Amino acid sequence: MHDKVELAVHIHPQQAEYADIRDAVVRAEELGFDIAYNWDHFFPLYADPDGKHFECWTMLGAWAEQTSRIKIGVLVACNSYRNPELLADMARTVDHISGGRLIFGIGSGWFERDYDEYGYEFGTAAGRLRALDAALPRIKARWAKLNPPPSDMPILIGGGGERVTLRIVAEHAHVWHYFGDTESMKRKSDILDDWCTKVGRDPKEIRRSVGFQPGEEAEMLKMADTYYDLGYREFTFGIGGPDYTMDGAAEWLAWRDDKNAGK
Repeated sequence: MHDKVELAVHIHPQQAEYADIRDAVVRAEELGFDIAYNWDHFFPLYADPDGKHFECWTMLGAWAEQTSRIKIGVLVACNSYRNPELLADMARTVDHISGGRLIFGIGSGWFERDYDEYGYEFGTAAGRLRALDAALPRIKARWAKLNPPPSDMPILIGGGGERVTLRIVAEHAHVWHYFGDTESMKRKSDILDDWCTKVGRDPKEIRRSVGFQPGEEAEMLKMADTYYDLGYREFTFGIGGPDYTMDGAAEWLAWRDDKNAGK
C-alpha cells in the first residue's frame, strides 16, 4: 500500500567499527524498521572529524547479504563521486544481491572536504545541481541496457531547493526526503506539488519523507500526527556510532502500526 507509514533508521557510518554498524542494521531489522540507510561521505560529519568512517556502497552489498526483509539504501548517494553509468550499475548489483530491496537515493552533494580530499571538483551548488539533472536520465538509460536489469527500484531524491531541486524531484523521484519543522515542510511539499503540476506529474506518485537527528525522537513523535496530516509517510531516525542506540523505537513503531491499522 503506497500510503502506509514506513520507519527508517539512518545509520551514520562514522565513529564506529564495522562490527558495530553491522549489529545496528541487524537490530533495526529485528525491531521491525522498514528501511535502513547509510550515507555517502568519506569523513565523519560530526564529533571527531578524523574519526573512523566507512564507504557506503561497499557496505550496502554486505547489508544486502546479512538482512532478509528490511529495505536498504543510501541517504543519499552523491552524484559527483561516480560516473552516472557506473553508479547505475552499482545500484543494480546491490538491488539483485538484496532481492529487490534497494532504494536508490541520490543528491547533488554538499560536503566540501569529501571533494577536496578525494580529488573531485567542488564547483558551485548550481553546477552540482545541473550535473544531477543531467545524470538522472543517463542512470535510467543505463538501467534499461543492463543485463539483467534492476527491479523496479524507487528513486529517492534528497534536498529542499525550491527552484531546481524540487523540480528535479517532480520529474524523476518516487520518494522525496528532507527535514525541517512542520511549517517549512508544508511549504516545501506545496511547492513540490506545484512543480508536479508544471511537469505533468501526479503529486501522489511521490512519497514524502522527513528525517530527524539523534536525540530528537521524543520531540518529533509529538509532531508525528501533524507531519502525517501534511502527507508525510516516511520517518527517518538518525543514529550515530559507536552505540547506535534506538531509543524511542518502540513508541514510534507502535505509532506506525496504529496509523497503518487506521487508528
